[in-house]
Amino acid sequence: MSRLTPTPLALGIALKRWRLLHRVKQTHAAEIFSVAQSTVSRWEAGLQEMEPAERVKVERLLAARLESAADRALDRLVTESPREVHLVCDFTHRLLACSSSRAAQFGVPVAALLGRSLWRYATPEIMAKEHLLDDLGWRSVLAPLPLEFGSGVNHSSHVPIHDSRCRWTRMTLSDGTAVRLVETL
Repeated sequence: MSRLTPTPLALGIALKRWRLLHRVKQTHAAEIFSVAQSTVSRWEAGLQEMEPAERVKVERLLAARLESAADRALDRLVTESPREVHLVCDFTHRLLACSSSRAAQFGVPVAALLGRSLWRYATPEIMAKEHLLDDLGWRSVLAPLPLEFGSGVNHSSHVPIHDSRCRWTRMTLSDGTAVRLVETL
């Protein structure tokens, strides 16, 4: 499977969302990334790609972490759920939490997957839906409607995905970063 690289527009939208939630002006963001304010503006509009070092800084900034008490409560709700659910960073697809019923399907211990991107296990249907998210406005609004779609098979022994229905629900953590609750229906 290919590695998912967010489009310049997706990265720009996520950066702008973070900046607005944290009340950071473009000029301050420019200082953080050692670029001109106009560069930040072009990034946010998806008109200019970031240099690799800038991209690493932005991706690190936007990666979801379960750090606050409220975020850890969400972690517990997912972990203790009887349903087949897991929580990933909406931006990096790193596994943040997983129910035991979902973890039981894995061919490796869940501890080996926590903090790692699950993108390499995505089915073609998941990849196709992911690539439509910008067009659907998924990252542009605070709380988009959940998405349901059919997901095919990936033939992975580590993180198997079976022919099923999937629901993605995007949520915002206390620090403004986005996570995705992934449910098998």
